[in-house]
Amino acid sequence: MTTSRDHLSTQDRERASVFHSWSAQSTLAPLMVERAEGVYVYAEDGTKFLDFSSQLVNTNIGHQHPAVVAAIRAQADVLCTIAPQHGYESRYRAAELILDHSFEGAAKVFFTNGGTEAVEHAVRMARLHTGKHKVLSAYRSYHGATSTSINLTGDPRRWPNDNGSAGVVHFFGPFLYRSAFYSLTPEEECARALAHLESTIAFEGPSTIAAIILESIPGTAGIMEPPPGYLAGVRELCDRYGIVYIADEVMCGFGRAGEWFAYQAFGVAPDLVVFAKGVNSGYVPLGGVVISEAISHTFDDRVYPGGLTYSGHPLACAAAVATIETMESDHIIEHARHIGEFVLAPALEELASRHPIIGDVRGRGVFFALELVVDRATKEPLAPYGSSSPAMNELIAACRQESMLVFANFNRIHIVPPCIITEEEVRDGLARFDRALSTVDHYYVGS
Repeated sequence: MTTSRDHLSTQDRERASVFHSWSAQSTLAPLMVERAEGVYVYAEDGTKFLDFSSQLVNTNIGHQHPAVVAAIRAQADVLCTIAPQHGYESRYRAAELILDHSFEGAAKVFFTNGGTEAVEHAVRMARLHTGKHKVLSAYRSYHGATSTSINLTGDPRRWPNDNGSAGVVHFFGPFLYRSAFYSLTPEEECARALAHLESTIAFEGPSTIAAIILESIPGTAGIMEPPPGYLAGVRELCDRYGIVYIADEVMCGFGRAGEWFAYQAFGVAPDLVVFAKGVNSGYVPLGGVVISEAISHTFDDRVYPGGLTYSGHPLACAAAVATIETMESDHIIEHARHIGEFVLAPALEELASRHPIIGDVRGRGVFFALELVVDRATKEPLAPYGSSSPAMNELIAACRQESMLVFANFNRIHIVPPCIITEEEVRDGLARFDRALSTVDHYYVGS
């Protein structure tokens, strides 16, 4: 049976027929998009939005990059899809390029359709490799939305999905601004966070723990760059207790933090790395796991019990090859690092000097978060943990009025434009955001 829908608006048709993620369906008012290009998104009504969100922090190379679009078209002309047991050029070339930029000892890449599947398979590999079951992950983290990955997640989206039987144990990672350890310096935070993690390992039993998974720089949870020495300390604990170290680079990888992989900024080598998002800017869904030699050898003569119909999909891998080659030739990683150090960081600090509602500025590359508070002395957030507030809703609406797309979570605004953004576009975006902030400055009650 078909029903005429021509009398409905496009937004009403969207609301009536599509079930949206992470949403109460009756409250939806989705922006109806016609097209996108570079760092801009164009709505159906013609409004041109500056994309300071990179959508879900994944369009690292920008929208509709001609090299990537051309690669997808060329691949579609010869091979749109093929079963993953076969070999083909776009998949091995994508794997080679990813390995070229990975840690020493990286051996192979297992492709998935996205980040949450990559986490699921990395955990499975670690459990089979070690013969142990528990996995440790941090509070204030996000690792995905499927069964194991949502249990590993440390934010409130886990709560309705966590029945306590997934073999997951959470611990507090370092976060100096809201330290769980009453630290006053980065050195104290590092030492106390590592001591807390080692105590957790001891009380859970090292013989039961297969892996520790950490976002090298937590993304959705707040872009809290770990203090110097922390990730090296995690690496040492994993080596001492025979635990696999999984680096979650889904959001912070492929230029986002001004490095190919964010863990490289801290001088560590994980055992497994999960990636997605920026590997091809989400043009076609793709994720994966970079696997160390030791873990890869576990499955030389032992069947790995896992697979996906679309593992290493030709169109997705062709997009990844074009993305990585363009990042190399156009020095996009270096550009993102420059934008972060010389444009975003100083400009955001200057913004904070004029808006006391900004309690903390943190980040690197094109990966920054602004912690919004009603009082800098008490650090009371502008919205409670796990929720929003009228003030945050007003700020997001003001950004929309400025024709600007932002990434918001609880009491934070994340400044995460595409890696290709120019200095002029950054300054334009921050001028728009400055005006939007002025609409909520009155919520600040501190001195």
